Amino acid sequence: MMRLSELTQTGPAEWEIPKRGKMRVPGKIIADERLIKKIVSDNAAEQVANVACLPGVVGYSLAMPDAHWGYGFPIGGVAATDPDQGGVISPGGVGYDINCGCRLMTSHVVYNDVRDRLKDAVTGLYKDIPCGVGSEGAIPKLSAGDVTGVLTQGARWAVDRGYGEAADLETTEEGGRLTGADPAQVSERAVSRGQSQLGTLGSGNHFVELGVVERIYDAHAAEAFRLQEGTLTVMIHSGSRGLGYQVCDDYLQVMVRAAAKYGIDLPDRQLCCAPVHSTEGRRYLAAMAAAANYAWANRQIMMELARRSLRRTFSMDAKTLGARLLYDVCHNIAKFEVHTEGGTARRLCVHRKGATRAFPGSHRAVPSVYHGVGQPVLVPGDMGTGSLVCAGTEGAMEKAFGSCCHGAGRVLSRNQARKASAANTLLGELAADGVVVMARNKRVLTEEAPAAYKDIDVIGEVVEAAGIGKRVARLRPVGVVKG
Repeated sequence: MMRLSELTQTGPAEWEIPKRGKMRVPGKIIADERLIKKIVSDNAAEQVANVACLPGVVGYSLAMPDAHWGYGFPIGGVAATDPDQGGVISPGGVGYDINCGCRLMTSHVVYNDVRDRLKDAVTGLYKDIPCGVGSEGAIPKLSAGDVTGVLTQGARWAVDRGYGEAADLETTEEGGRLTGADPAQVSERAVSRGQSQLGTLGSGNHFVELGVVERIYDAHAAEAFRLQEGTLTVMIHSGSRGLGYQVCDDYLQVMVRAAAKYGIDLPDRQLCCAPVHSTEGRRYLAAMAAAANYAWANRQIMMELARRSLRRTFSMDAKTLGARLLYDVCHNIAKFEVHTEGGTARRLCVHRKGATRAFPGSHRAVPSVYHGVGQPVLVPGDMGTGSLVCAGTEGAMEKAFGSCCHGAGRVLSRNQARKASAANTLLGELAADGVVVMARNKRVLTEEAPAAYKDIDVIGEVVEAAGIGKRVARLRPVGVVKG
């Protein structure tokens, strides 16, 4: 295990792991003194060093402030490889839940005007959005042809079938669709798992959350994001469900063999990988893109189900509710992006595993409505405290391949969290704080207790201190649905 003494503090919120052994680049951890000890103690820092050994890795192997131990890569890990310099693609740098991500809707609804209907609203969402392990979608089981459409078209497939509006795609990362998806590279088992799960929330740390805009940090950015104090928001956190999990599982086996085939020496078998330009690498990227598209369609459908549910509960038409998609970001993905490294613009394969893209307002990939402000960055906390809406910065481009953190980050494992609190006690505590919670599984509820996560406000302070994002607003949860 790495020791804190092996790291060098290079800034108020930056630590470097010097090159050692087979590391090809240094490691960099975005954290302050309040966070760094935990990141080191749970082996996330060691994983940062391991990732730095991957062929073709450039710049730094990085960890965000919410980093903690994961499969191969730390959760909160970022690494970029150069395909033209033998760079690899590693499923461990994407994760099992491909394109797990968040989307946030704003509304015209003033919370104090509807707070007496809060329980009805949460009950409606719980009823209208299927959730939990093995849950089936609110839409009929997909045919094989429909699955192909979802895997290639992503969120557009859902919009074309009445689940949302074309405007939703404009404020979805990549327009809700990765190019290069090939359903032929997705196994029959994965397709089978995805046929009945589209439009479902899943379990674990996934949620639908009603929030209130509690504080504005940046008035100009908040105006561009249409965030007003006291208004109701809806955040959805989910991914590619069983289909994405199966794609990852299938290709981990492929990549173990590929690493041996190409003579790739790895410090951790969980970093199994293949050159981006290899047959195995291209196949995984095509399957990953397909799973990512499934996830975007999944979140798009759930968002529309949430819109309809709230309109019924509050007896409002669409215009009065004003439920508008602020942004949808993915945080388990690998994408090809152009970054300046060593003074030269290079097309890199950027792995983000539990990390969010955070491009500045000058970047052409940022929707035109956010030019000059920055890409919205959604940083959910836990169901008991709050979440942050941030904006991407030039600093994120310079220091972290245009990346920021994706949440608060765990400090307790799921087992530890279950032992630390009882579900009924937790529900009582949340109710006392004005949070209505409905959960399919009480064990999952205790796993996601507030004490299991880092302080979201500390995370926000570190993000700004490091210059990889700026806080725009803080959201306070008032209603939560979990699987």
